[in-house]
Amino acid sequence: MALPVRHVVPRLHAALAGAGAAVLAAPPGTGKTTLVPLALAGVLPELPGGPDRLHRVIVAEPRRLAARAAARRMAWLLGEPVGRRVGFTVRGERRPGSLIEVVTTGVLLQRLQREPELDGVGVVLLDECHERHLDADTALAFLLDSRAALRPDLRLVAASATADTGPWAGLLGGEPRAGSGPGPAPVVAAEGVAHPVDVVWAPPARPPRPPHGMHVDPVLLGHVAATVRRALTERDGDVLCFLPGVGEIAKVAGALSGVEAQVLQVHGQASAAVQDAVLRPAERRRVVLATSVAESSLTVPGVRAVVDSGLAREPRTDHARGLSSLTTVRASRAAADQRAGRAGREAPGTVYRCWSEAEHARLPERPRPEIALADLTGFALQAACWGDPDATGLALLDPPPPAAMRAAGETLRAIGAVDSAGRATPRGRRMARVGAHPRLARALLDGAARVGARPAAEVVALLSERPPPGAGDDLTALWRSARRGGDGHAARWRAEARRLEDALRDLDPAPPTRPVGGDDAVAGVVVALAFPERVARARRGSGHLMVSGTGAVLSDGSSLAAAPWLAVAVADRPAGSASARVRQAVVIDEDTARLAAASLHSTADEVGWADGDVIARRVERLGAVELFAAPLRDPDPALVTAALLDGLRKEGPSLLTWTRDATAMRERLAFCHAVIGEPWPAVDDAALLDRAADWLPLAAARRRADLERIDVAAALRRLPPWECAARLDDLAPERVTVPSGSRVRVDYSGERPVLAVKLQELFGWDAAPRLAGGRVPMVVHLLSPAGRPAAVTADLASFWRDGYRGVRAELRGRYPRHPWPEDPTTAQPTRRAAPRRR
Repeated sequence: MALPVRHVVPRLHAALAGAGAAVLAAPPGTGKTTLVPLALAGVLPELPGGPDRLHRVIVAEPRRLAARAAARRMAWLLGEPVGRRVGFTVRGERRPGSLIEVVTTGVLLQRLQREPELDGVGVVLLDECHERHLDADTALAFLLDSRAALRPDLRLVAASATADTGPWAGLLGGEPRAGSGPGPAPVVAAEGVAHPVDVVWAPPARPPRPPHGMHVDPVLLGHVAATVRRALTERDGDVLCFLPGVGEIAKVAGALSGVEAQVLQVHGQASAAVQDAVLRPAERRRVVLATSVAESSLTVPGVRAVVDSGLAREPRTDHARGLSSLTTVRASRAAADQRAGRAGREAPGTVYRCWSEAEHARLPERPRPEIALADLTGFALQAACWGDPDATGLALLDPPPPAAMRAAGETLRAIGAVDSAGRATPRGRRMARVGAHPRLARALLDGAARVGARPAAEVVALLSERPPPGAGDDLTALWRSARRGGDGHAARWRAEARRLEDALRDLDPAPPTRPVGGDDAVAGVVVALAFPERVARARRGSGHLMVSGTGAVLSDGSSLAAAPWLAVAVADRPAGSASARVRQAVVIDEDTARLAAASLHSTADEVGWADGDVIARRVERLGAVELFAAPLRDPDPALVTAALLDGLRKEGPSLLTWTRDATAMRERLAFCHAVIGEPWPAVDDAALLDRAADWLPLAAARRRADLERIDVAAALRRLPPWECAARLDDLAPERVTVPSGSRVRVDYSGERPVLAVKLQELFGWDAAPRLAGGRVPMVVHLLSPAGRPAAVTADLASFWRDGYRGVRAELRGRYPRHPWPEDPTTAQPTRRAAPRRR
């Protein structure tokens, strides 16, 4: 046991004895996960500086695979089987030890909720804190609360594989939230065996397409497989290859068919036999294809080369639509360093990075914490049960995003887990004890009462596990397959179903046990109870509409495409798509939809503008899905008016009848606004629509035709204030009386008002009246006797003096019956021609 961390164990004991908490920074492979818990428990007397008595130690790991592996390794070091002094507890499996228990952080959270003082436990070691899993962050916050209020003697160790220890030291020392703690907790750093690792930059010859959602360019996967073959040729020892997910691992494994090495696939869904095989030295050369689970949680012996695809998976949550999914992203530089270090655990090694050195410089420095990305419904319920509904009192490195917490609170209130103030209800506390996402806990509790305990547990267990590669979108078919199957997925499903049934029995000693209906009916009820906002009805044409208002699209050729109703279990929304993509669903009927989404059921009078007119209906809905509609004979007048105004906003003033008088009135008002300004109102389209309720007489209007009958000219007079309206005819008269006695309409459509009148009607007039209180002179268009333009002037006196002679010379021969006097300023104006001579 000559592991590097043994040299810092005395310092760790001293730190815990003094401060009660410490940060342990130790690179992967130094023994922080296996040797340190044994030392803290006091079962290694050969290490100096240990406690004088035995301590019970809990080690929290972020993953089940790592928890099992750590317990097995420690038991092996003690030369005894798992379950004696060293044990483990993960979801669905428990083999407790008398001194050391390795648990997942999720199990630790459940235990803290039931027993916050952790009676009998001396030390808790939270491993891999640097990975920033949400459960680990939450568990540490709860432990700090428990230590402050209940267990001041409880010792805490935050173990990290990186040197970035400042935030953790501050947190354990009480600094980040309070701002005046006793100072950062001590940091104990262990140096790893620094075997050199050569970096080989191995980008594809042709740049692959960037990852999109869960899709990874096959070109990149083919290149990764080729790079693994290259590593097998150029280097000795085993090859560890990092890929983002199970699907990519399967594809690369297929591309490595025929290599002279054993190909092992390691991920959270791998069987226990595969996990054990990976962690043992092997005589035959191996290629280990792994997800990020192998970055720091596991030591794979024999590895001399690492091939890194450069990709990882992160959670993404669409809080507005209630959709959560994983997405493929570029791994951070910190993750790349962790992966590369795997090649140098036992001897000098090599890492082949499937990207360029220039791309590496652009990678994010470290991954974002899960609390910033994930669905926080489970976290919010944990916080509410802990007594801190908004999580503001928890010692967290990063506060939860407000939008995510609001969405989580809405979900918890909808399923009855918290009250209006966010406090956990008795029902919510029962849900928290199930050990599943609150939605699934709700489906288990309520579903068992309707379909039976065992069937409800089986369906919820199916929803708790990722489906195996190649599973279709019919969840009922997957359920039947799991009941028949003997693979790793089926084994995990059976274990989880048993656990959930036991949890249900603990919560309700006598739950119903007889199933109701066939597989589709049973699965449909449970899935719809878990995700009521994803109940979906078929649309006309194609696709479905969820009651949340999001479209849902099935894959081509899906057997579910013709279903009138679906309960959608798994869906994601590709970037740039308006509709969700259905991954798994169950056929249901309308009764099941109504049952599950009862909180979204409503019947209301709907009056609105649609298809170019007012529509008034009484509508029954499940959320956004319309169930039934009938015409409404006597709609609320206020709603009708609102609908008409909405129609005007959508279609514009063209809905009104713009007669010549109405257009002229609008132009006169526009003239006053342009020349005088306020309080004369603007009358452009936007302004008219914005104030439509002020000037349009809509009280008696019921439909589009009523809008068309409105006297717009009269209505427009209501738009300016009364003191302005009273002066309109003075400031912008509709007509002007000319010397002949004619009342001529003024044209306000251009930049300047225009008076177009026959020349003979203006004899004796030396100036046209100025408008807008003398501010603006009119432009006079002098017309020939035939009404054609003869001259344009804004200065009549000047025209009579200088321009008239030319016009007279040109036109009097053409119009001999009309007067063309030598001096127009003294001539008698007329609008008539001389009578014809007989």
